[in-house]
Amino acid sequence: MAAMDELRAQLASLLETFAPADAREATHHENMFALIDAPENPFSRKHFDPGHFTASAFVLSPDGNALLLIMHAKLHRWLQPGGHIDPDDPTVLHAALRELAEETGLFMMAENHQQPIFDVDIHPIPANPKKDEPAHKHYDVRFLFRATTTHLTASSDAKDARWVPLDEITEAMADASVMRALAKIRRGVSS
Repeated sequence: MAAMDELRAQLASLLETFAPADAREATHHENMFALIDAPENPFSRKHFDPGHFTASAFVLSPDGNALLLIMHAKLHRWLQPGGHIDPDDPTVLHAALRELAEETGLFMMAENHQQPIFDVDIHPIPANPKKDEPAHKHYDVRFLFRATTTHLTASSDAKDARWVPLDEITEAMADASVMRALAKIRRGVSS
């Protein structure tokens, strides 16, 4: 319980310093504050009503000209690496970096990154009868990094992982939240 309370406080502190880029992101931001105060554990992947927090990483190539995207095995879309926050993740930032390493083989040390939140998004997740999971939402907290290497290895969660040149990322290949993040990157928000 103490670890969850600490995680809530850390995330609340990060969210307080975050400035949404538009009205949609401002709504996500507000709803994240509401979820932090949920009576149950809002970081548990079993918290379905309305959903739970997740963490992800937008990663620029070392030269800053490409973005790391994965072909998500379950959703069949090009997305940034990310996923659920595990009970032993000390911070949401650590969760994002752990997911990055698991999905792409790209390791970055959390101690080297005192990152502010880069982006927030709330998106629907379809029901998964095989896991007895109802439809719910992911309250995704996103960070931006710059890699020091381009070496990648896609895992079982990612059918593929690749560096996609910024000018080749389109709405046809990525979802609206990836396109919003790309617009922020192009405006000069950097790691």
